Amino acid sequence: MPAARAAEPLASSPSAMAHYQNSERPFTYMNIAVKSAERTVQILEAFATAGEPLGIAELARRLAIPVSACYGLIRTLELRGYLYELGLRKGWYPTLRWLQKAQAVAEHDPMLERVAPLLEELCTATGETVVLGKRTGSSVTYLNVVESGNSIRYSAQVGERKPLHSSSAGKALLGAMPPVERAALLGALRLTRVTPNTIVRREALEQDLAAGAKRGWYATRGENVPDVHALAAPARIYGESYAIVVAGPAHRIEGALKSHAAALLRTARAIEAQR
Repeated sequence: MPAARAAEPLASSPSAMAHYQNSERPFTYMNIAVKSAERTVQILEAFATAGEPLGIAELARRLAIPVSACYGLIRTLELRGYLYELGLRKGWYPTLRWLQKAQAVAEHDPMLERVAPLLEELCTATGETVVLGKRTGSSVTYLNVVESGNSIRYSAQVGERKPLHSSSAGKALLGAMPPVERAALLGALRLTRVTPNTIVRREALEQDLAAGAKRGWYATRGENVPDVHALAAPARIYGESYAIVVAGPAHRIEGALKSHAAALLRTARAIEAQR
């Protein structure tokens, strides 16, 4: 786990806040890591990865934290009903309370209630994986994923984060930004090479974004995942910019590019038209 950073002064200007929001740092509040929250999430992720009960020592090792700190978190979650102990030296395991709470949250998600049916329709129309994403600093976070039914497909998971410059969703979100804000963000963005096809020069990226703006949709061709092509369009929802993505194997996407783009733009317009 990254070492804790020293506290920094509160941002006192829009530019300072923008610098913080666009940084590559882990989720923090003004760069002061909320360790207890981060570790609670890491505990759940550790169980999901292991797929079996874990003891305190093993959890502490996986989280890279002291056993005493791990014990305190485990006991708190146990008392709240989120973990239970199988028996002496048999470890702990999450209860179904996690699932129940997650389902209750998902059932009332105003965003998913609004867009999920249209995303599913787009997946059916194109036969490819469809993603809804939103910018988080210098990355795009996947909020919803409707996977293609094809055996060979682009697979993604909710919560994944992708670079803005190498993903179609990121390009769509960059393209939707006001020019001054986009220029400031691109000036601070590290254009790292993710694949051999990743655009790593700012001038080339700006030209690509301009071409996407002219078309109304943005594309990546093996720039984020080799052999995966994707197209994305921005959509305004509740006054915020989101990206809708259609992604799949290169040969299938290129073979139906025009029809997929048309279906994508219809979906974006339909989502924006909802009230």
